[in-house]
Order: sequence, then C-alpha cells, then structure tokens
Amino acid sequence: MAREKKDPQDLSVEEKLKTLYQLQTTLSKIDEIKTLRGELPLEVEDLEDEIEGLKTRIDKIKLDIEDLRHELVNRKADIEKAKASIAKYKEQLDNVSNNRQYDLLSKEIEYQTLEVELAEKKSREANEAMVTRNQDLERANSDLQERENDLVEKKAELEDIVAETKAEEEKLREKSKDLETKIEPRLLQSFKRIRKNTRNGLGIVYVQRDACGGCFNHIPPQRQLDIKSHKKIIVCEYCGRIMVDPELAGVTLTPKEEPKRKSRSSRSKKAKEQAS
Repeated sequence: MAREKKDPQDLSVEEKLKTLYQLQTTLSKIDEIKTLRGELPLEVEDLEDEIEGLKTRIDKIKLDIEDLRHELVNRKADIEKAKASIAKYKEQLDNVSNNRQYDLLSKEIEYQTLEVELAEKKSREANEAMVTRNQDLERANSDLQERENDLVEKKAELEDIVAETKAEEEKLREKSKDLETKIEPRLLQSFKRIRKNTRNGLGIVYVQRDACGGCFNHIPPQRQLDIKSHKKIIVCEYCGRIMVDPELAGVTLTPKEEPKRKSRSSRSKKAKEQAS
C-alpha cells in the first residue's frame, strides 16, 4: 500500500528544517557542477554574439562595396557621355555663323570638361573607398574565421564537461524538485529569496563554533538553545540565513569546531584562586 504523502503544512519545525537543509545540500551540489563548468557557458554565449555581430558587419561591408561598384559604373558612363558631348560641340564650332553661337558652344565645352573632371575625381574617391572596404572585409572575414574556430573549441570543451556531469545534475534536479514539494510554499519562497541574495548560495546554515555558518558572526548562548530546541525557525540577525544545529544537519563537528567550554572543576579552581 502506497504511503500517504504528508502535507507540508503538517510537518513539525524539525522536519521542515531537515527537509530545507537537504534541499540546500542538493542545490549546493548543483552549484558545484556549475562552478566546474566555470565561465565556459558565458564565453560560448559571448562568442556567438560576437560572430553574429561580425556577420552583420560583413554584410554591411559587402553592401557598401556593391554600392561603390554601381557608383564607378555610373561615373564611367557620365565621363563617356560628357566626352561625347565635348567632341560634338567641338565639331559644331567649325560651323558656327556668329560669335554668339561660338560663345554658347565654348561654354558647353567648358561645362562638360568640368563634368569630366568631377566624375574622374569621384571615381578616384570611390576606388580608394573600395580598396579600404575590401581591406575591412578581409579583416572581418579573418576575425570571423578565428572566432568560429574558438567557438568550436569552447563548445567541445563545454560539451565534454556537460556530458560528464549531465546524469548527476539531472538526478540532483529531480531530487530538488521532490524536496520542494515537501516544503510549504511560503517557507520555500523565503529560502529561495535568502539564497538568491547570498554570495555563496547558502540559504540555511548550521552553527559552527558558536557562530553563524554563513556570516560567522557570534550567536548568543540563549539563541543557540532556541536553535537546538527546533521550536521555531530562527534566522541570523546579521545575514538573514536560516540556522540549524549541526546535529539536525547531520554534521559531526571535529574537535577544532566544537565550542570551547570550561569544565566545572577548572571554573571552581579559578574561583578558589580568586577568593584566596
């Protein structure tokens, strides 16, 4: 017979804290996997953005080169047309009947000559611009090839790491989802908010050496007793993290981590010495 699932609202404070700490442990392991990947996902994303930017730039350069080609064709046509007009007007000069016609034809020849000079100047400028844009295109294509090679390497590196950790990460994510269903929504939301606002992603910590395991600020003895009693959820007054005692977290403290307490005999001895 299937075991009936307990409503998160009906859990005791101790059970809530245990489940929450299990969730924290699971999420911390997922964070470790992400750390193992390091900056690779961001590097891959940056390279992809850079490649898209280079492709856009290359397309723009190609359009500029095409426009310059059209301009050169048009300038060449303008030059040929103006030279043809000059030849025609020079021929007409031989058949003028008066000074007025001569002056008009001379002005037309002068005007068309200026048109040829202007068109030739514009052609030279277009040629120079085309040389520059072709150099820009060559550099951009070289940069694109280099970035695409980098992207292939980074993706391969990332895929290797993902392949190594994928099964473990999926298992941990499934476990975290299952644990989340066992925590009341309001408490879960508070935990996620605390976790998001902390640098190391710890939303719940255990007491270490009479101090908060997150910010390491001292915890008064009475507050430590309250934490151990599991009567209510207590947060650190300094960093806002939820606190539990090591026993509930399933942590065995080493002698160095155990709180230092003076024995009764040593205290009595000290009192006697002070009295004498």
